[in-house]
Amino acid sequence: MWTPSALASEAGAYQRRVIRIVEAQHRISTNRLAGSAPDQELLEALADEVKPLLPGSARSLPWLLASPFRYGLGRPSRFRAADVLPGIFYASEDIETAVTEAAYWRLVAFSRSPGFQRPRTPTPMSAFSVTVQASAALDLLSGRFVEDEASWTDPADYTATQALAANARAAGVQVIRAPSARRRGGVNAAVLDASALRPPPRPHSSWAFLATGDGLLATREMSNMAMRFTLESFG
Repeated sequence: MWTPSALASEAGAYQRRVIRIVEAQHRISTNRLAGSAPDQELLEALADEVKPLLPGSARSLPWLLASPFRYGLGRPSRFRAADVLPGIFYASEDIETAVTEAAYWRLVAFSRSPGFQRPRTPTPMSAFSVTVQASAALDLLSGRFVEDEASWTDPADYTATQALAANARAAGVQVIRAPSARRRGGVNAAVLDASALRPPPRPHSSWAFLATGDGLLATREMSNMAMRFTLESFG
């Protein structure tokens, strides 16, 4: 069992640009509901009043970086139990892993919606990068953590990772660097503390996610790069 004191002794510095993917519709999610720019501003203000509060360390961040810390209650993730806030900013150290992670969760959403008609047109996705700089980070790919790799990458059981993250927060850990459970060799960064993010976020690449009969095809704009996924391919 990794106690807070034991984790604190393992923490070290971390600095790297990481990549996160979001639906490109984030840019137009409200302007379709408003007739003018002032109406949209009012709609955004009203929506903000009922959103969960941001932690203090995230309030000065651009919304693209701050939003992950606001949401998640009721929906567990690898390093956060369902009843825990603030949320976590998940990102990847390379674009292939970022795309793989996003594709996996999109396929999971499809599978959990009986009778859902998959979109027939591609969904635009935006990849952006941001620098993470932390003085207290855990690297699950090094040291004694490697012995428990199977626990960190279990495809469905998050008991060990959630317990680790809870104790890491208690120890003041800002970031957890971890192997991807969805792409062999991929590495993710779970940012627990918003103060570790260094804005601004910068555009990385544009993608189109197309639902296919048995999975999903991700293609990069202005490139011949394409990645195919099925739930079966994730095991």
